[in-house]
Amino acid sequence: MIIRLLSAALAAGFFAAAVVTGLELTLTSPLIVAAERYEQQDSPHQAARALPIVLAHAGHDHAAPDAAPAWQPGPGLPRMAFTGLATLVGGVGYALLLGAVMLACGREPTPQVGLAFAVAGFASVALAPGLGLPPELPGSAAAPLAARQAWWVMTAAATGMGLYLITIRRALITILGGLVLIIAPHVVGAPQAPEAASELPAVLAAQFAARSLAISFVFWILIGLGFGWAWQAFARGMEPGAARA
Repeated sequence: MIIRLLSAALAAGFFAAAVVTGLELTLTSPLIVAAERYEQQDSPHQAARALPIVLAHAGHDHAAPDAAPAWQPGPGLPRMAFTGLATLVGGVGYALLLGAVMLACGREPTPQVGLAFAVAGFASVALAPGLGLPPELPGSAAAPLAARQAWWVMTAAATGMGLYLITIRRALITILGGLVLIIAPHVVGAPQAPEAASELPAVLAAQFAARSLAISFVFWILIGLGFGWAWQAFARGMEPGAARA
């Protein structure tokens, strides 16, 4: 079972990463490069940059002006390679988590079941946190990193549990409890960024947030479909060996 789970997660992660890396390099990487130019103009000594991140995140943390520059891949091929590597690691990790959740809920992974759980995964770790903390470009004003991370984790966990109570348990009391869990983080509110002037155009930030969420949706859909297909394919591949045994 564990070998099958790991194998299906690897297959789904590679499949999703191969498609999504191309989308990142085409749709979000140019926006990040453009934002870094504004960031360098705004603070010449600040050189922290961010790889394209389509998974849900708590935002980017930037070094203080007097801090030593953080390591970053060089432009061109090195940056493309690290973007693909980060996407692959995230894809395999999310596929492993998605498969474990399906099995824990007593659902046999298929492409249809994987698709349904993938939509829930996207809602939990990307869409719901993104309502309060949209994906941010370098140079954007942001609340302290620890506060953003804590709110992201709380929102993702509460949304995931809320969806479980609504869609799996399906009792009146659990549906009400699930709705409360989903709404509660937004009632508390995400950490607010300090008021600070930024040279970053608002339209650039809006495009990045919209494209990041769209790519994240595609990412999760491919992971769910890929995991369901791979799980069934590995089962068929194991049947002849089991019959001979």
